[in-house]
Amino acid sequence: MPVMHFHVRWPDQSETRCYSPSLVVQDFLTPGQAYELPDFLGRTREALGIASERVRAKFGFACSQAMDQLGEIEHIAARFADRPDARVTVLGFD
Repeated sequence: MPVMHFHVRWPDQSETRCYSPSLVVQDFLTPGQAYELPDFLGRTREALGIASERVRAKFGFACSQAMDQLGEIEHIAARFADRPDARVTVLGFD
């Protein structure tokens, strides 16, 4: 399966390189786009869930790395949960 990474900038201007075991994340996120935090979380949950299920379909087991990545994204996002104007910017894919 084609692995990809996506880079995001958080509301505090820190950046994270995120992992996906599938290119499906490109269907949910657009480079240069800033998403409201709840929208970003919903999109990444769905994209990484689909990616993990694609791994299951091909190899017979879900992708633990995708779920670990989602956990890290949710952990970082929790720091900004009390900020109604919090936005996450997708910087790009590689």
